[in-house]
Amino acid sequence: MRDVAIVSFAQHSQRREDTRNEVEMLIPVIREALEPIGLTSQDMGFTVSGSTDYLAGQAFAFVQALDAVGPWPPISESHVEMDGAFALYEAWVRLQSGDIDTALVYSFGKSSPGDVARVLALQLEPYLLGPLWPDAVSLAALQARALLDSGKATEKDLARVVSRSRKNAQANPYAQLKGDIDEAALLDEPLYADPLRKHDVPPVSDGAAVLILAAGDRARELSSNPVWIRGIDHRIDIQSPGSRDLTVSPSTTLAAKKAGVPKDPDIAELHAPFSSQELILIEALGLDETRTSINPSGGALAANAVMVAGLQRFGEAFNRINKGDARNAVVHATSGPCLQQNLVAVLEGSN
Repeated sequence: MRDVAIVSFAQHSQRREDTRNEVEMLIPVIREALEPIGLTSQDMGFTVSGSTDYLAGQAFAFVQALDAVGPWPPISESHVEMDGAFALYEAWVRLQSGDIDTALVYSFGKSSPGDVARVLALQLEPYLLGPLWPDAVSLAALQARALLDSGKATEKDLARVVSRSRKNAQANPYAQLKGDIDEAALLDEPLYADPLRKHDVPPVSDGAAVLILAAGDRARELSSNPVWIRGIDHRIDIQSPGSRDLTVSPSTTLAAKKAGVPKDPDIAELHAPFSSQELILIEALGLDETRTSINPSGGALAANAVMVAGLQRFGEAFNRINKGDARNAVVHATSGPCLQQNLVAVLEGSN
């Protein structure tokens, strides 16, 4: 296996992007990611994106987004109809071939103009569940209820997750929800989708993220402290939420084992859009909250641009390791209802 590292990252996220389209939103973020390493998009050996045409409301919207990259002269390019974290996995696999040394990964999503609930319902099993049009919040509420009824967690535990997320997000300029709010105040809020309250649900966000990968000596040339991907894997559970135990995430546990998650990593950036899901992931990854800083960025509960939030977890972990605030990290991204698909990676600094 070739050593592959993250050498640069840039992002943008806000509650609504009313004046710019996806291309206009991406251009400055791509420029920001390329500038520190002194390269252009034409210097990249491979380019891959993660997004969904359903958010844009038109077929092949990802092709239009290539205008932000600059596809002429022709470039080697690919696309996944998923979160950008899964595009990163494709780039990592592509770099293993040995004929290229760099890859540009980007993702984007504008949720605010459309109906996110209907868009996400389209990923459900199309014969029995899909026609009922259950939204992601309702499915997450069923998962949270199963978790509480199992005795593995309480409503106070959910509030604790949200409180920590809001406090951590105070240092994140891209977070939409932040503040020092105690658990008691959160528990006083009315129910939104029993047993979830509004703060247990992620904010609708618009955003984009860009990450640059490089292999071996090329990574060392481009960065004084490249952050190495020491292990990465993704697994899938049964598609139908009614056919599996929603209180556990066996695919996350298996992916963590394959990726080689260490005991007590310094930080864990978990793509958990709902507070209950963060608790499930902590258990699945075998993390100790007293030894590992969970979602120091605030996580998806603070900013949740669809198709971007998973890739942002890689970027947030990269920033902290690159700056010397952490030695290593476990990163997680998910896709599908109730943690159906899960990707886990281990990042480690050079210094």
